Amino acid sequence: MPGLPDKRQGADRRGRPRGGRRAGDKPGYAPLVMLVDENAENGARCEAILAKLRFAVAPAHTVDEAVRVMDALRPNLVVARVQDVERLRKATPSGVPFVALSEEHNDLELMVEEIRRALRSVRTR
Repeated sequence: MPGLPDKRQGADRRGRPRGGRRAGDKPGYAPLVMLVDENAENGARCEAILAKLRFAVAPAHTVDEAVRVMDALRPNLVVARVQDVERLRKATPSGVPFVALSEEHNDLELMVEEIRRALRSVRTR
C-alpha cells in the first residue's frame, strides 16, 4: 500500500521459496505414522523423535479420536498401546500395520526399529 513505511528487518526474502521442502531435503517417501497415546508426555516425546527421523506424524490423543480420523488420514502405520490395538484394528483399513507399545516399552531405538521393520514389510509385499 502506498504511503505505509517499510517495516522489514533484514534482506527481502520474498523471492525465495518458504516452507515445504528445502533445497537440502532428499526426495523420497515420508510415511505417515499415526501415533495414538493418551499420555501427553510420552506422545510428545515419540512424536518429536519420529519427526526428527523424517516420519510424517499424525498424533491422536485418544482412541476415539484416532477412529474418527482414520479413514480421512489413511496412515501407513499405526503406533498404539497394546490395550488399544484391537479396537483400532477393527476401525483401520486392511493392510495397515500396527506397532503395539507396552508400558515397559521405553527403549525408543527399539520402537523406531520396529516401525521401520513394519513399514519395510508392507513395501515388500
